[in-house]
Amino acid sequence: RGLRIAQENMPAKAAQQKKGAKGQQKKKIQHKFVIDCSTVVTDGILDAANFENFLKERIKVNGKVGNLGDQVTITTEKSGKSAKILVVAADPFSKRYLKYLSKKYLKKNTMRDFLHVVATNKSSYEFKYFDIHDQDEEDGDN
Repeated sequence: RGLRIAQENMPAKAAQQKKGAKGQQKKKIQHKFVIDCSTVVTDGILDAANFENFLKERIKVNGKVGNLGDQVTITTEKSGKSAKILVVAADPFSKRYLKYLSKKYLKKNTMRDFLHVVATNKSSYEFKYFDIHDQDEEDGDN
């Protein structure tokens, strides 16, 4: 008898757990990252459209290059002298991966010697020049 009662109660508990699982759906989290390249674009060193195209060609989604689809969108915002590249991606996307690709672009175009990528806040990067003036003053003193 005790065994029958336990078996009768089991399906009811399992049914309650299934109802809870169906009610909860995963929210699609979108990450928004900004790469600010306005200082470099105004100086005429970097072309924002070329950099955007580079990112579209190189970003991997599910282990495949050029497979952006709905998961990643890349747009360029140009307003006056400022140029920002906005990357909106689905859940598994790393900010560090954007830095890696930015550094790879700089190396490809031989700009890595005088430019570097710096995080300005939690969701954005910026291209900055290396501070070379301090080194020149030190060399002049000797």
